[in-house]
Amino acid sequence: MKLFLDANVLFTAAHNPDGKSAFVIQLAREGKWEVVTSPFALEEARRNLEAKFPDAVALLDGSMRSVALVPSAIEGHCPLDLPKKDVPIFLSALGAQCTHLLTGDWKDFGRFMNAPDETSGIIIQTVAELLSNL
Repeated sequence: MKLFLDANVLFTAAHNPDGKSAFVIQLAREGKWEVVTSPFALEEARRNLEAKFPDAVALLDGSMRSVALVPSAIEGHCPLDLPKKDVPIFLSALGAQCTHLLTGDWKDFGRFMNAPDETSGIIIQTVAELLSNL
């Protein structure tokens, strides 16, 4: 499996190092799966941590040793009807040929969750859903 982590998953992993998002990164470190993100998502996570929990930025930096960066796909045709801010997230996951896109953004991604037939084969899930399906 190749998992793309949205900014909110990166943020949560850094803010709550004992939580499920951090556990997903830990499992990647142990070779369970490949975990990737884009510079676009990483910058959003970093910006939000700096504003809300600046002490957690160091944890974000540390966790990135186990998370590969894939190119940010800022432009291009998105097959999903997503808000403009989420298009680069989906396109980056698609371009990196990820099997999963992990996000906590129910508002914008909710209608596409667990519907790979509608999302070019990518399974969009929350971290909790991924872990419960193992």
